[in-house]
Amino acid sequence: MQKISLYDMDRTITVRGTYTPFLFHMVFARAPWRLIFLPLLPFGFIAYGLKLISRGQLKTFNQRMLLGSSPKLSALQPHIERFADRVLRSNRHRKAIDQIEVDRADGRKLVLVTASYELYAEAIARRLGFDHLIGTLLEVDPQGRVLPAIIGENCYDDAKIGRIEALFAKQGWQRADSHVRAYSDHVSDQAMLEFADEAIATTPTPLLRHMAKQRGWQIVDWR
Repeated sequence: MQKISLYDMDRTITVRGTYTPFLFHMVFARAPWRLIFLPLLPFGFIAYGLKLISRGQLKTFNQRMLLGSSPKLSALQPHIERFADRVLRSNRHRKAIDQIEVDRADGRKLVLVTASYELYAEAIARRLGFDHLIGTLLEVDPQGRVLPAIIGENCYDDAKIGRIEALFAKQGWQRADSHVRAYSDHVSDQAMLEFADEAIATTPTPLLRHMAKQRGWQIVDWR
């Protein structure tokens, strides 16, 4: 029996989201002059609210404004490492970190499943000792430049399940022969929680708390 634990990241392991703080961390570390583009950001949110662009397109629009259209990955990496250190120093639920260690001691394979960019989630997953990472993938061109273009889908909502199933296939894990535990704070991870044998709502939003009570899922508070 293969034992697997699936963890959402933002507001499950972390207290707050990481995407916007990541972009601002990079702006202040690399190119403060890009703050001149701040007045343009609301237009992206308006377009998203009007359903003119997708959630993924909103992310890459903000990325283009604040990170640039083609920064070198090698130039970004030192700042990514410092951002990951900052997240785990001041933006994490201590009880989430403790649970990760409990699952590791139990021999469970640890999988971080996040809508955040793998660009920086990898550094966080590495520090926490995760075995696998599933996140939103950005295109990196042959010259090593990070482009504002998502490969495949934004790893959010039901899109996570396809990536989880692909990981199972790649690792040779048989769902019928596995015990899957999943942790999330948000109802957007309903499909991932339903995929699991053991679903745990962690410091959940009101909608997920209501759903968890209806489904008989465990509810924990990691604050």
